[in-house]
Amino acid sequence: MNQHKTDILLVEDNIDDAGLVIRALRKNDPALPVLHLNNGEEALQFLYPENGEAPRDLPRLILLDLKMPKVDGLGLLSRIKSDERTRAIPVVMLTSSNQNSDITSCYRMGANSYIVKPVDFGDFVRVVSGISQYWLHLNHCPQIEKNNS
Repeated sequence: MNQHKTDILLVEDNIDDAGLVIRALRKNDPALPVLHLNNGEEALQFLYPENGEAPRDLPRLILLDLKMPKVDGLGLLSRIKSDERTRAIPVVMLTSSNQNSDITSCYRMGANSYIVKPVDFGDFVRVVSGISQYWLHLNHCPQIEKNNS
């Protein structure tokens, strides 16, 4: 049924937040394949290996923090949405910033959704569970072709 080894790519530099996201995702689906990377630079290396080919198993959804060291969320979002191989992957910004300038910039660069991380743990779990439910089970995305051109 699912040919992906990584359903969700989580790019988050805060290890505590990453742990909370993974716990919330696995609350409803304990076997959900989630790959956590610490920053945009690691995500670029995963999505665009040095040989120029996209990885064999692109994620079905990317959860992306905005403020990170090395390559920030906007830089990574720009690359994802400008590359034909990864453009169709939904990118949900999951960040603590509620600044209108950040929200506007993300949508202008092609973010599919922008969610401010709730402070309350119960709310956090509900929000993250809702994200995975919507993007992995309800939403229909085009099949991402695996061509190496």
